[in-house]
Amino acid sequence: MARFQQKVVVVTGAGSGIGEATAQRFALEGASVVLAGRTVEKLHSTLATLAPGDHLVAPCDVSQADQVQALSHNVQAKYGRVDVLVNNAAIVVQGRIHDIAPEEWKNLMAINLDGVFYCVHYFMPALLITKGNVVNVSSISGLRGDWGISVYNAAKGAVSNFTRALALDYGADGVRVNAICPGLTMTVLTERIMNAPQLLEKFTQRIPLNRAGEPADIASAIAFIASDDARYITGVNLPVDGGVTASNGQPAQG
Repeated sequence: MARFQQKVVVVTGAGSGIGEATAQRFALEGASVVLAGRTVEKLHSTLATLAPGDHLVAPCDVSQADQVQALSHNVQAKYGRVDVLVNNAAIVVQGRIHDIAPEEWKNLMAINLDGVFYCVHYFMPALLITKGNVVNVSSISGLRGDWGISVYNAAKGAVSNFTRALALDYGADGVRVNAICPGLTMTVLTERIMNAPQLLEKFTQRIPLNRAGEPADIASAIAFIASDDARYITGVNLPVDGGVTASNGQPAQG
C-alpha cells in the first residue's frame, strides 16, 4: 500500500516503541516522516530503519511550547505542508497519589497532556490547509482506571476527551481528530511488567487474545485511522487492546 504517498507525517516520541513502529509504517506507505523526540541518537536509530524517503530528524521536547513552535516552523519550511500529526510522546509515573511528588505530576502532565496541546495548537493551521488529521495516542488507561498509575490515568483521560472536543471543533473544516487507545504493549514504558513473568501472566490472563500487544499492532491502527480508509471516522477513542475493554472485569469461569 502507498496510502501516504506525497504526504508529510509528524510523529512525536519517534525514538522507540510505538513511535518508532509508527514512523516505520508511515514510511513504508510512502510518507515523508518527521521524527520528533528528545533524544537525537534514538531518532537517528529510528531513521536508519525507515524505508527510503525524504524524512527529517527533528529534536524536540514537546513539553516546551517554544520548541514545538520551532518544530512546526521547520517542518513547514522544509515541506510546505503537514498531513498527519501523531501525538505519541508520553511517560509513566507509578505510585499512589500521596507518594507522588508535585514535580512528578507536573512533569508527566507537561509531556503527556501539555505536549498534545502544543502540537495541535501549532500544527493545526497547516492541517486546516491540507484537511489533514490528528491521531492522539491515548490509552485504555484514558478510558478506565488502573491501580497505581492515577497520574497517568488523569493525563490520558484528558487526552481522550480532548480528542472528542477537537473533533467537534474542526470537523466542519475537514480535519479529523481521533485517538488510539493501546492496552498493554511491549515498550520501554512496560519493561517492569514484561520482565516479570508472573506479573505478565496476570495481565495476559485478562487479554482475550492472550498476549501483550506489539508496537507494530498499534502502528497499524494509527495508519488506518489516519488514512482515507477512515475518512468518515472522527472523535473516536479506539481501543487496540486485544479485547481487554470487552470485559466487565470479572475473571474467566471454567
